[in-house]
Amino acid sequence: MTTTMENEVIISLCGVSCRRDGKDVLHDVNLDIRQGDFVAITGPNGGGKTTLLRIVLKLLKPSHGSVKYLSTGEEVKELSIGYLPQKNMIDSRFPITVEEVVASGLIGENSTKEEKIRLTAETLRMMGLEAHARKNIGALSGGQLQRALLGRAIISRPKVLVLDEPLSYVDKPFEHYIYSLVKELSATTTILLVSHEMTAISEMANRHLFVDHSVIEEQGSVCK
Repeated sequence: MTTTMENEVIISLCGVSCRRDGKDVLHDVNLDIRQGDFVAITGPNGGGKTTLLRIVLKLLKPSHGSVKYLSTGEEVKELSIGYLPQKNMIDSRFPITVEEVVASGLIGENSTKEEKIRLTAETLRMMGLEAHARKNIGALSGGQLQRALLGRAIISRPKVLVLDEPLSYVDKPFEHYIYSLVKELSATTTILLVSHEMTAISEMANRHLFVDHSVIEEQGSVCK
């Protein structure tokens, strides 16, 4: 079956399992992510949501199965992916400034120095962090650090955006801003988003996954 560019499979997980300490964190996951999908992911703590994202990102190798990135039906080594990890995965003692964190999202991008400066300044403004640009991340509140990490994830305008609990630590006004930003990005970006706050996000998503060591979804994937 031929797919159009708008809904072609770009990430495919086939028979993916992950074991830690002799226990299955994920078992036999078959999942296709298509270009333009907005995938809302929920499930209990310890059910494997973050592990699933890390496997999708190829930051974690599965115990069994395969993860493929695809472009026009052909396997490719990498995709343009932006990633917002959970805040507790970041060492806030690391000596790096807010500006440097945001700009690090452009590493590997074919941009001029002037373009990188412009995009960094623009993203800092979007995140409301221009006044904190030269501060070390250790001086930030939890919500401010979350904004910096979100800025890093979106600065390159990636093809795929992976967000793990993006609403953590942010205040209500910025939470609503994230909703509007994610909605805007979803018009041109494939999004995978984990959150406990699913009311507004569920309305934007076209696919919903429930992860509890296995993956249950409304739309089944086709694994070839």
